[in-house]
Amino acid sequence: MATEPERRVGVGHRAAGTLLAALLLLTGCSAGGEEEAADGAGKDHPSAPPTATGTLEQLAEKSGCEPKVQTDADELRQANCTTSTGRYVLTTFATDRGQREWINEAKDYGGSYLVGRRWVAAGEAKVVAVLRGRLGGTVETASPHHSGESGDGGSEEGHSGHHGS
Repeated sequence: MATEPERRVGVGHRAAGTLLAALLLLTGCSAGGEEEAADGAGKDHPSAPPTATGTLEQLAEKSGCEPKVQTDADELRQANCTTSTGRYVLTTFATDRGQREWINEAKDYGGSYLVGRRWVAAGEAKVVAVLRGRLGGTVETASPHHSGESGDGGSEEGHSGHHGS
């Protein structure tokens, strides 16, 4: 009876696809130089508080944002947030497994992720670093899946993430 879990995973994949699209809009394909200098990867920040817990709204309040809820589903809730530091996507999850699957898929698109218990804040490295000072958590980073694979000097013809930057 493997078909029943596959259907549930399919629903999660659609939701994850929607969230990943929102993440791409927020983070775009930012310049790599900034990310390396400001992402905090591999660096311990002693001033980070214990990892926050709570609902989407409680986490948003702790981070200093008025959340604009975009997805309100059983398996996850997602909101766009904007603070003086920048924009990010805040997502809460019903299960640890759902959270890990979402992160693993999202990492294919690159970016920086602040990870707590059943929540993730995704945005530019500098925004994630500031959020870590408010929410605690662990920073995870990933390179975009298309990085260095083209062999033609990085041409991204037709890629829509660079308009107006």
